[in-house]
Amino acid sequence: MTNRTPTAVAADRLPPVSPAVAAAAVAALPSRLRRRLDATVERLAAVPVGRVDGGVSVDCGPEALVVLRPGPDGAVTGPDQARCACLLAPRCLHLAAVLAACPVADPASHPDPAPAAPSTPDGVGRPAGRAAGTGRVGATGPAAAGGPPTKAQRAAAGALWRAAAAVLASGVPAAGAVGQADLLRAAHGARLAALPRAEAAALRLVRGLRAQRSRQTGHRLADLVEVLHDLLYASGRLAAGDPDPALVGVLRRAYQPDGTLEVHGICREPVISATGYAGVVTHLVAADGRRLSFADVKPGGPNRARDCAHAVTEMGAASVDHAALARGGLRITGTTVSPDGRLGAGAGVRSTPVAGADWSTGPLAELFARPLADVVSGQLAADDPADPGRAGTALLGADLVVVGAVGDQVLARELAPGAGPDRAPVPDGPVIRLVPADPHPVLAHVANLRRLASWPGLRIRVVGRLDPDRAGTLRPLAVGAVPGATETLRLPPEWRGRADLGYDQLQGAHLPPRAEAGPAQPASAVDTVAESPLWRVRRLVELAVSGGRRAVAEAARDEAASLTAPLRRAGFTTAAAVASALVAESDRRGRDAFGRLTDPDPDRYAWAWLAATAHLAATERELIRSSWVAPAIC
Repeated sequence: MTNRTPTAVAADRLPPVSPAVAAAAVAALPSRLRRRLDATVERLAAVPVGRVDGGVSVDCGPEALVVLRPGPDGAVTGPDQARCACLLAPRCLHLAAVLAACPVADPASHPDPAPAAPSTPDGVGRPAGRAAGTGRVGATGPAAAGGPPTKAQRAAAGALWRAAAAVLASGVPAAGAVGQADLLRAAHGARLAALPRAEAAALRLVRGLRAQRSRQTGHRLADLVEVLHDLLYASGRLAAGDPDPALVGVLRRAYQPDGTLEVHGICREPVISATGYAGVVTHLVAADGRRLSFADVKPGGPNRARDCAHAVTEMGAASVDHAALARGGLRITGTTVSPDGRLGAGAGVRSTPVAGADWSTGPLAELFARPLADVVSGQLAADDPADPGRAGTALLGADLVVVGAVGDQVLARELAPGAGPDRAPVPDGPVIRLVPADPHPVLAHVANLRRLASWPGLRIRVVGRLDPDRAGTLRPLAVGAVPGATETLRLPPEWRGRADLGYDQLQGAHLPPRAEAGPAQPASAVDTVAESPLWRVRRLVELAVSGGRRAVAEAARDEAASLTAPLRRAGFTTAAAVASALVAESDRRGRDAFGRLTDPDPDRYAWAWLAATAHLAATERELIRSSWVAPAIC
């Protein structure tokens, strides 16, 4: 007899499920059961999960025990790994509801078994080629080489477009398990057709819809808008035959040998992912200036990210302490590096500790060699959302002086280039906001920023990332002393002149005496994006996602006059035009030959929403870029 020990759902999570398995279970349901699927999924949220031999179980009622036995990789990737004891199985509501409640498996970590479909001339039903040594589907065919998409790729992109357009038309409240299953089925088709960018966007959209519907903490509607825009943008252009290879995307490619490397640590970054992963990433720089990273990120929660402050990770035959690596260095032989700069930890890798470098010497000094305005302009110049160098991904450095605080945010100005204790701020430079990189209470970001904000006049050297959604805003990861400055940090020698804001706790002894602290300078940071009338367009595109096209049409009837007039007065005439087009399309319905109203066209509405969202993103990005170049003018 199987032994079941019920536990709380929060402590014993359901295993991730392949998109193809979850979509097939929902597709097998009769229409009368599909209407009850969302209510059943909500009811199962309160049902405890039990342990069984090799898996978990969910008691869905009398003689309805669903058992999931994931494979060696921890995910359910085949229909034989999910069983229900009821008489209607496998076309039963219990099985479909449990699979719909499970997390969506990441194809990168849990690849589907290779389908045994016959090869056809146009690629329909044929699995794409696999990258050598990775076990992952690789982007192959004419589209990957820069030619037009194949017939199979256009068909897969069209299915994704239709599923995403249906979600946009109905809105989040109506995007239940059935709509999500349509997206998962289309995502699996995109995987078979080797469209990694569209597939990844579809899976992110499903996760975002679930987070929005369950009101998960930390989820933003703006994130859901961004991923839906990316999915419609890529799938719509691919379905139309656009040959741009960026629309196909690039899968995570295999690690490649890189000989012998000498790397020096920059800082540690705690990772708390919304998909259930946590850990630490240590950022490094090679002697040739390349930015690299070494990570220890595994399934877990915020406590794992906190406990990884001194995590020890195996790198080949050696053990690497992330705290020591962040302030030291390694000479690595047999190195393997991924195209995005991640160091591998294969059996042939050997590493030897070397003395760490200071932020002001060697390749680390390149972080602070350019003015912030030039660095930010270069990052914001990436137009394609799938570009690996897009804003917010690359580390940058700057020397700043603290001038005040607003809540948990530090207000600072950039110091002019040069050396010595009397460096002044850049003339007419913008006021820069420093906001917590991760405000989770188990991390030290918030407390450290409050400590820094209490010392006006403090000179600090900052390493962090640009916040691409807010004007003049940085998310610092580490701080250090400004070379030659007197009113600067006084960190312990073992910290090597830097403090990781997520892990190290700044104390009063690390700051200059109060007598040396300068007076608070009058400063105010103006968010040019928030102060502009573009918030009306932002509210409109977010309302379209959260409420559907009917919500847009109803809101426009009451606010049509106040929507476009302020935009035109401020000079945003194109924004007014695309917003008006979206409003008009949301309430448009045609008539058939007998004069009866027909269903609205989801394609025209999706294109109108996509145009408004694309223009909004481009305009906001330009406003953010200008906020770093010149002071904001109210």
